[in-house]
Amino acid sequence: MKKAFALVLTLVLAIGLLSACGTGKNSDKLQIVTTVFPEYDWVKNVLGDRASSAEITLLCDNGVDMHSYQPTAEDVMKISTCDLFIYVGGESDAWVKKALENPKNKKRVVINLMEVLGENAKQEETVEGMENEDGEEDEAEYDEHVWLSFGNAVTFSDRIAAELGKLDPDHAQEYRDNAKQYAEKLGALKAEYQKAVDASAKKTLLLADRFPFRYLVDEFGLSYYAAFKGCSAETEASFETVIFLAGKADELGLNTVLTIDGGSRKIAEAVISNTKDKNRQILSLNSMQSVTKKDIEAGTTYLSVMTDNLEVLKQALR
Repeated sequence: MKKAFALVLTLVLAIGLLSACGTGKNSDKLQIVTTVFPEYDWVKNVLGDRASSAEITLLCDNGVDMHSYQPTAEDVMKISTCDLFIYVGGESDAWVKKALENPKNKKRVVINLMEVLGENAKQEETVEGMENEDGEEDEAEYDEHVWLSFGNAVTFSDRIAAELGKLDPDHAQEYRDNAKQYAEKLGALKAEYQKAVDASAKKTLLLADRFPFRYLVDEFGLSYYAAFKGCSAETEASFETVIFLAGKADELGLNTVLTIDGGSRKIAEAVISNTKDKNRQILSLNSMQSVTKKDIEAGTTYLSVMTDNLEVLKQALR
């Protein structure tokens, strides 16, 4: 499959480059391309009032998350001609290496979030009771959901501001100031999370789904149980996994079984049906992997999603 996809991407690149030969940039505005929603929203916040002076593209804007995304010829050309390209840099971004070859804009700047984190990037982990996909016992992969940490969000926003300042020196200080103001907002919400965690006697989340929240729980000292790892492609949990999660819900007195945005309630319902009192609620934490253009137009932001997640967290830890 990987070889076949590489061949398709090579053909896409060839067709795109030939069809747009010699065009380069088609606008005087800063052209910025992002792969996932958090990157897109951070860029908007760093640009601030100057957002209208840039053309910001979000590649995954139709509800398809980065694990399933495949670039079109138009996407590849945008990456080739843009001023700034931001991507996560995990396993799901394997296609990026080919897309970055032979850029038409030789001054293009690229931000790889995983590289920005460096040694602070976290490997995926298999916790007790979690399904383990066949053949993955010895394959270490890094958790790609790096945006689900307030500290990381500040780090990335600062890096975006620095790179924008290099591309647009006349407004570099404005970008730094915007990043600082945004960091204050992130810090205020992080404090609300910490307050909620400190006030709760429970410190464990239970997800009957994939678990993309490793960065979040580590930031606040929470533990968790889940059906699958963060980037798992599995959708069906074994009977053993369901029973294990049900037992943990009973043992720890957890009143909430969580799922993620775009996930199915099927496993959560099975878990609850196997608990002793079967009196638990199902709530969803938003991992921001399926935010659409329509959501953005309706006002969805990184901060609004994390604020909603805080309310879910409070209920899950009651």
